Amino acid sequence: MLSKPVELHTSPHLKKMITVDQIMRNVVYALLPVCAWSVYQFGISALALMLVTTVTCLLTEALFCHLSDKSNTVTDFSVVITGLLLALTLPPGFPLWMGAVAGFIAIALGKSLFGGLGYNVMNPALVGRAFVQAAFPVAITTWTPALAPGRFLEFIPSSLAMPFMRPVDTADWVKERAIDGFTGATPLALQKFEQISTDSMDLLLGYVAGSAGETSVVIILLCGTYLAVRKMMDWRISAGVLIAAALTTLPFYLLDPEHYPSPQFMLLSGGLMLGAVFMATDMVGSPMTVKGVWLYGAVIGFLTVIIRLFGGLTEGVMYAILVANAMSPMIASVTQPRIYGQRKKKGKS
Repeated sequence: MLSKPVELHTSPHLKKMITVDQIMRNVVYALLPVCAWSVYQFGISALALMLVTTVTCLLTEALFCHLSDKSNTVTDFSVVITGLLLALTLPPGFPLWMGAVAGFIAIALGKSLFGGLGYNVMNPALVGRAFVQAAFPVAITTWTPALAPGRFLEFIPSSLAMPFMRPVDTADWVKERAIDGFTGATPLALQKFEQISTDSMDLLLGYVAGSAGETSVVIILLCGTYLAVRKMMDWRISAGVLIAAALTTLPFYLLDPEHYPSPQFMLLSGGLMLGAVFMATDMVGSPMTVKGVWLYGAVIGFLTVIIRLFGGLTEGVMYAILVANAMSPMIASVTQPRIYGQRKKKGKS
């Protein structure tokens, strides 16, 4: 005779409990190799930028939790992810005070304004990045070369620029270090405006000018694979982004290979790989339906290529993901599977 009644339930049965903290902590683990490689490429300026954006995000989160009388969510690691991703989307020599502004906006406008974790409409890191792109257009398009001599001993001059003061000219800083072949342009800019391609191996390893997160594609893919294997990232979103980007690029390349980049270049250059693996897969901003995640990824890949090829900007990943974030509820609605046994309404297929 049983001491207490046994409760029987229908499937599906929950087999494994995974908390938000565990998921976010594993995402941080996956980001650490990307951050470490970025520091190797750009030195202490990249490290300082990551620390500033992350600490600012943590302090802003604590402030708004206190003001709204909510439990403190600083320890769930989601804010750390926002801070690290934000730094990886910025130039490594981005002034640190501007990085602090970006971190504050990312949490205040991108997250807290909507109610906190799980309620944000768009990726907070990209909201912060979009704000500083509009507010500081010169600083956010000022690039420095990778693997510069002395990068572990001194800051890139622009990093320590005082608020609203003009920093030391990066071109002069580059000349002083006799860094040959650096034009101040990213591979995307060289291809778009001068039709100059960049070696695929340099793109794979990230030995190019660009944002701090335009690092080794190999490392980003390995870190993404770790999350996918742990079932903490929907690999179909990343696959949808990359497949759509390649298929959108291919017709233009076949029509005029002298003017348009190859699909390989499109996939390896800029922040597409970082965005596809770590930003597009944000669980809050992406749909949950099977068809929806493929469509969501395809929208990002398509828009990224269109902006890169025909827009005024050389990069389009940020805006593509933000637009897809806004479309996510609609995508989830139109791709919602019909409940088993439910009849279709008349007049609908």
